[in-house]
Amino acid sequence: MFGLGLPEAAIILVAIVVLFFGSKKLNEFAKGLGRFSGEFKKGKMEIEKEIEEAKKSINKK
Repeated sequence: MFGLGLPEAAIILVAIVVLFFGSKKLNEFAKGLGRFSGEFKKGKMEIEKEIEEAKKSINKK
């Protein structure tokens, strides 16, 4: 893709988002992304916990 790496592409994307939506919307988007990330991590930990419990119950039998 035109010799652009991930950091360059991310900077260009952020610049485009700021131009279209403004910096206020960018802050709201970042907050929402942070919340999503936190919820995703919680869900992942819960699933891993359930898998470990299932493994332990299978090993007991």
